[in-house]
Formats: sequence, C-alpha cells, structure tokens
Amino acid sequence: MRNLSELFKALSDETRLQMLALLLRRGELCVCEFVEALGITQSKASRHLRYLAHAGLVRDRREAVWVYYRVRPDPDADPAAVLDAIGPLLAGRDLAELERRLEAFSCVPATRRAG
Repeated sequence: MRNLSELFKALSDETRLQMLALLLRRGELCVCEFVEALGITQSKASRHLRYLAHAGLVRDRREAVWVYYRVRPDPDADPAAVLDAIGPLLAGRDLAELERRLEAFSCVPATRRAG
C-alpha cells in the first residue's frame, strides 16, 4: 500500500500533473523546459520531477549539463495502470499556453531540437 500511496501523492499536485501531461504529449523534456513552461524555479522543477520518478512514473537521463525526463517506458504494474487511466484525462486538458512557452524557448542544444 505504501507504493500506491506514494503514487497518488505524486499525482496530487497540479504542477506535477502539468509536467506529466507535457511529457505524455512531448515525449521528453529538459528540466530547463519545465522551468520556462511552468514559470517555476529549477529547484522546484527538479523536486517535482523527483516525486514523479520515485512514484515510478518518469525516468531521467543526463546529457552534458542537461537532465531530460520522459514517461517510463517500462513502469511497474501500479504506475502502468495509473498512466493508462490518467493519460486520456490529461490528453483532454488545454495546455496551449504551456505549449506556446515551450515553443518560444530553447535552452538545449540545436542538435537535440532537430532530432
């Protein structure tokens, strides 16, 4: 039950839900992109992303000074079930302003943006 509790705690915050919605739409984002899109500090973005990672919902990878997050491709059973249920709910949300901010911002290498 503890893991299930952590999973629902991770989803109980609007910022984390926005992050998850963006990841489901975009595939992978750098922490700096969350900072710009959500108008939060780097430390706050990293803290929220750690919540999602500890709940088994996202995975990170490092590339030079950038840290990228994406939805886990291989979640355990509980996170997988939650992602299956919440995915359509998040897909229906209006994220136009967050998407606009992402399009206007670039802190990552041009090679990543092109590919």
